Amino acid sequence: MQNLIVVPNLEEWDLEVDGVDVDVVLARDYLTDPVYSKLRGVRVFNLARSYRYQRTGYYVSLLAAARGHRPLPDVEAIQDLKSPSVIRLVSDELLDLVQKSLAPIQSRHFVLSVYFGRNVAKRHDRLAGALFQQFPAPFLRAQFRRDADDGEWALANIDAIGVSDIPDSHRPFVRRVANDFFAARSRRVVRRPQGSFDLAIFVNPEEAEPPSNERAIKRFVRAAEQVGLSAEVIGPDDVGRIAEFDALFLRETTAVNHRTYRLARRAEGLGLVVIDDPASILRCTNKVFLAELLQRHSVAQPKTMIVHRYNWQRVREEIGMPAILKQPDSAFSKGVVKVETPEALESEVQRLLQGSDLVIAQEFVPTEFDWRIGVLDGHPLYASRYFMAKKHWQIIKRDESGEGQDWGVARTLPVEHAPTKVVKAAVRAANLIGDGLYGVDLKEADGRAVVIEVNDNPNIDAGFEDGVLKDELYLIVMRVFLERIRRRKEGAR
Repeated sequence: MQNLIVVPNLEEWDLEVDGVDVDVVLARDYLTDPVYSKLRGVRVFNLARSYRYQRTGYYVSLLAAARGHRPLPDVEAIQDLKSPSVIRLVSDELLDLVQKSLAPIQSRHFVLSVYFGRNVAKRHDRLAGALFQQFPAPFLRAQFRRDADDGEWALANIDAIGVSDIPDSHRPFVRRVANDFFAARSRRVVRRPQGSFDLAIFVNPEEAEPPSNERAIKRFVRAAEQVGLSAEVIGPDDVGRIAEFDALFLRETTAVNHRTYRLARRAEGLGLVVIDDPASILRCTNKVFLAELLQRHSVAQPKTMIVHRYNWQRVREEIGMPAILKQPDSAFSKGVVKVETPEALESEVQRLLQGSDLVIAQEFVPTEFDWRIGVLDGHPLYASRYFMAKKHWQIIKRDESGEGQDWGVARTLPVEHAPTKVVKAAVRAANLIGDGLYGVDLKEADGRAVVIEVNDNPNIDAGFEDGVLKDELYLIVMRVFLERIRRRKEGAR
């Protein structure tokens, strides 16, 4: 893959990159010379003085995306740098790292320069890398402010800067990290098979309960290679590289207020095929949306009620006792409680309403197991029975801190052996969300199948969900990726 460094003025560029296939191009030429519009397989490193809307730097990244090139920064990153809400969100996510990195600083203000994810002071390297992951632009300047009351540092602002803004004292360091950055990317290109597409499988090695275990991830990689995809497992430190790929497969538990959602949005904005796509994450991770969606389309579910501070007293009358209360973004049995008395109902509702203005109350339907039907691209993929943990009403029994103490067993059987009404209900519910990969949880009781919830990012663990299809399950997923990438590439031509 060819690397282009696009600069506003050749006289400003004095950061020679040695021994790496990199061409330095004027921004004016990149925008107007038809030679560049015809290039394929190009990474564009946009080193503009400014990325303001409708200025040259903005158009370099915008046209790079339109040409099928891979810009850094991309337009999504440029927009994020302008968004106070995104900056506040990132500041909250990096709170502990910011406090640790800036602890020795005595002043109330601090400016951090970030060059390809690095800082001249080694103690700030982790923070610089984390900021580059969230705002992938070659050169950044972050401003931090310490609160006068509690003494905590927060990210106040972050901007992309141009080559001319780099202090002379930093230039030897920037030259070194630029060489390291481009050299690392050149080495990756060598491993790519001719004519293949690149798939990023995103995992978090530190996640306690990931949606796929290590053996499953290895089988996904092997299946990708078998169908002609070049798969690479990436993690949180690689977020800034997402423009290098053709598709993204999220195998970290997703949430809207989380990097997985922002990563999915950025990848989709760059034209990647994404599973889980951001719309599916948004729809599945909020139980209020799901309850309303299923009700609107007359999909059978347990008695369900959207609860707020003015109607919670009606839960006993409309739902009955015991009842299940769910915080809207609950997952893996977290944020889900069973209440059996009026006192417990009042206490738990008030607790949950502190974090959300709306809560879900649902009829308690006792069963020995829940059905989990995996659905991909509108078709059933696997059928599993998730049994309740011993002497517990949920699949996972957790302690007071939320840690899993005991898990029920999972047994997978051929889809055709699952009750037809269960499979049909699952596919219908999943198709209301989209055409991605979903795990639909259902209960079979009193002769009917009721949908409990639709999950994006469902578990696919080696030894469990692949119990029937074995390697074929992983191949099916990869074939869907390959077909979607091909359709997208053909549509772009």
